[in-house]
Amino acid sequence: MLDTVLLALFLPCLGMSAIFVVYMCLLYATTRHRSDSNPPLKPVTEKGLSPLDLEKLPKITGKELLAPTECAVCLDDIVDEQPARLLPGCNHAFHLQCADTWLSKHPMCPLCRAKLDPQSLNSESPC
Repeated sequence: MLDTVLLALFLPCLGMSAIFVVYMCLLYATTRHRSDSNPPLKPVTEKGLSPLDLEKLPKITGKELLAPTECAVCLDDIVDEQPARLLPGCNHAFHLQCADTWLSKHPMCPLCRAKLDPQSLNSESPC
């Protein structure tokens, strides 16, 4: 009687273990095959603007802005005498330090993601 009970418990456990081992082997085989056929992608590295390009962007103060503006980088308000940077094209404004830090790593507006082309920047911006 005890042998029958142990056998009744052992066989389902043995069957489930066998199914699990087969599943793990298939999973390993498919993931190993996939990594061999698809080489890893090179990370996309965007080069930001140079310090010379950053100097070409227009600088303003908070009081020169038409409406109260929140810096999208630090989420703080740009107040009266704080230096700010106005991006050409999209006309988004950010704190000077926030904009320079962002743009030195990413050549795009942090708010709308509009690309800033370093070749099109000039010192006489209409902004």
